Amino acid sequence: MVNCTEVRPGNAFLYEGQIYICINIDLNKTAMAKMKVKIKSKNAKTGNVLDLSFIGGDKIEILRLEKKQMQYLYDDGEGFVFMDVETYDQVSISKERLEWEKNFLVPESMVTITEYEGDIIGIELPAKVTLEVTECEPATRGDTVNKALKDAICETGLKVRVPLFVERNEKIIVMTADGTYDSRA
Repeated sequence: MVNCTEVRPGNAFLYEGQIYICINIDLNKTAMAKMKVKIKSKNAKTGNVLDLSFIGGDKIEILRLEKKQMQYLYDDGEGFVFMDVETYDQVSISKERLEWEKNFLVPESMVTITEYEGDIIGIELPAKVTLEVTECEPATRGDTVNKALKDAICETGLKVRVPLFVERNEKIIVMTADGTYDSRA
């Protein structure tokens, strides 16, 4: 247990039975009142962002999360199967927990899995991934008034707006934070 003022961005802590990760901390001390501590934090399981308020002197339990590099293998129908590349142990994570991440998972891609006491909290994707375009509209000549973009569907089912020169079966690089086109692969 540490004082709430000692929490730093990136620290994981336990609050009301839930695991949170600190995004930002704001300390406010006035002459007449006790220190007020606001911790902007993300719930590690649900992804919800909350502002938690404490008073200086409150104690928080800091947690040590374990991170492992794992390789995505396949979709088993109920979840996604990952393998630890060092021990070859396999783990399955339900599809409901990876709604956004599934748009970027292709077989043999590497991700970072976060665990706490053997319980999987979530996965971290690389900043950019390479995906193959499986469907795209043909380019329309003369349609260059705005940014000349068209819709494309990638191998994972992700729909991306791409430049007119991108064709079917081409590989593109996509940003995992917002699912936007970055460049050709």
